[in-house]
Amino acid sequence: MNIGQASERSGLPVKTIRYYEEIGLVRPARSENGYREFLDQDLQRLKFLQRSRSLGFSIEECRELLSLYEDRNRASADVKEITRAKITEIDRKIAELKSLKKVLTDLSTACHGDNRPDCPIIDDLAGSHETREQSKAKP
Repeated sequence: MNIGQASERSGLPVKTIRYYEEIGLVRPARSENGYREFLDQDLQRLKFLQRSRSLGFSIEECRELLSLYEDRNRASADVKEITRAKITEIDRKIAELKSLKKVLTDLSTACHGDNRPDCPIIDDLAGSHETREQSKAKP
């Protein structure tokens, strides 16, 4: 199959498939005229990559997972270790986002949202706004 067909069947854009080829994640055969020829095994790799990326795995993690996918003597513990590390990373990002949400919620609450020019949100972004906790702590 050609790259357009591989794109359609894998759910990946042609540009992404070309990138994956460029970095060595897929290696389609080339016909005499230089066109890529994707085999079923290439399509399986592309589908594997598409699903892995949709679950948040990085390119390097995908490279590791692909290596394990193709290794019939792999230890499932190796796959689980990569997955557990991804879960830890996601938990860290969730905590970070919750913290950001709290800060933004506090700033939004502190802002009058009227026609006055003073704005705690702008002050905070400029680094000149005290938080409520800081101002309450002052004697």
